[in-house]
Amino acid sequence: MPQLNPAPWFTTLLTLWLLFMLVLKPRLLMLTRLKPPAPHPNKQRSHHWNWPWL
Repeated sequence: MPQLNPAPWFTTLLTLWLLFMLVLKPRLLMLTRLKPPAPHPNKQRSHHWNWPWL
């Protein structure tokens, strides 16, 4: 098999990642904000769910 050039794969993955962060992340945040806050008995666990890469 010929040696694949990793540059186009890297650029496509990076652009897809940037599109995901710019488009889907605010949409997900808006969806989670629109839900009414339900009273949870374990509220500390929901606090730890975060985007760890931002």
